[in-house]
Amino acid sequence: MTITVNSAIPGTDDRVNETTKYLVALDVDGTLVDHDGIMSDAVRVAARAVVDAGHEVIIATGRSLGALVPIVEAIGLRQGYGVCSNGGVTIRLDPSLANGWEIIDRVTFDPAPALTALQERVPGARFALEDAEGNFLSTSRFQDDSFGIEARGVDFHHLLSAEAVRVVVNSTEASTQEFAAAIAEVGLSGVTYAIGWSAWLDIAAAGVTKASALESLRVALGIDLSLTVAVGDGSNDVEMLRWANRGVAMGQAEDHVKAAADEVTASVYDDGVATVLRSLV
Repeated sequence: MTITVNSAIPGTDDRVNETTKYLVALDVDGTLVDHDGIMSDAVRVAARAVVDAGHEVIIATGRSLGALVPIVEAIGLRQGYGVCSNGGVTIRLDPSLANGWEIIDRVTFDPAPALTALQERVPGARFALEDAEGNFLSTSRFQDDSFGIEARGVDFHHLLSAEAVRVVVNSTEASTQEFAAAIAEVGLSGVTYAIGWSAWLDIAAAGVTKASALESLRVALGIDLSLTVAVGDGSNDVEMLRWANRGVAMGQAEDHVKAAADEVTASVYDDGVATVLRSLV
């Protein structure tokens, strides 16, 4: 189910003008920040330069809303759009709004079939769920910075009745290889999912990805597909890299992510995304 705050994306008429050059979609973890959550000065300066140049910069992340906002602030992005929860939530940024942003699209799904299958197959699994109101519910005291807010502890059966935007599964017992094998054995259907660089799984509604949310924004903004650039490093970036006219994988990305891209830049620890951003100004 899609919950749309407005029938049309507000602000698009005055956003598309002669200063709009590219739609630039940027992943966060492993791209704009390293795996310790640190954004280098070189990346911050390059990102702000692209924003100031009038490009349509859109942060596209697996993080939930509360963990997206600090990144938007760090690069000086005060007006435009953001995609979080792997495409499950789209926001409009505007300093005139009470919070500086509003949710304009939220896509939810029934998590029960996937949760039930995963509980039976994944050893040591713990679960967290972002619901339709933006709350996080979790089992086994599961917390993560990507949630953006503190999760409320619930029992597993409570998750089965929730309406989900994003489901996260993590294993404290399985190796990354064992975890991936267990997910493959489950054969999840009716959802979209991506396995992270550790024993970590993100699940969204069927057909919902960063790319699907970005395409909706691109069409509404009237930006030609030939003017799209995307940079990312994870499995949840593959569709986005394929979608963009210029898809750039980070240097530390796994081979299947690099294969989805048009080019590969340096790693996050060598400010690879800054190189890409500087090429746009």
